[in-house]
Amino acid sequence: MDKVLVEGLQVNAFIGVHDWEHEREQPLVIDLEMDWDNARAARTNDLADALDYSTLSEAVVKLVQSQPWQLIETLAEAIAERILQDFNLPRLQVKIGKPQAIVAARQAAVVIVRQQTTA
Repeated sequence: MDKVLVEGLQVNAFIGVHDWEHEREQPLVIDLEMDWDNARAARTNDLADALDYSTLSEAVVKLVQSQPWQLIETLAEAIAERILQDFNLPRLQVKIGKPQAIVAARQAAVVIVRQQTTA
């Protein structure tokens, strides 16, 4: 399966379990790896046949900034659910890094992999 990647999407958000984390925004770094068949878009050279990663990224930013979040795990699930629902992807991987979480580390991060479920 082909992939479409969005790497290093930087979004400021109110996120965390500590009181101070709800008083100021913190940066998050989001990486998305999405299964997508690129063959048709390659043949037609038409955006309508491609995964519109610009629109998808805007939807992710809007979701992240829509409310305060406690855990990056919860936010990762919300992002995966929204993308699977709105963009009809078969599978995706969401990675969220929180660079300011641990002073001695570049970042703390979670990675989840989700796919469409058939009812």
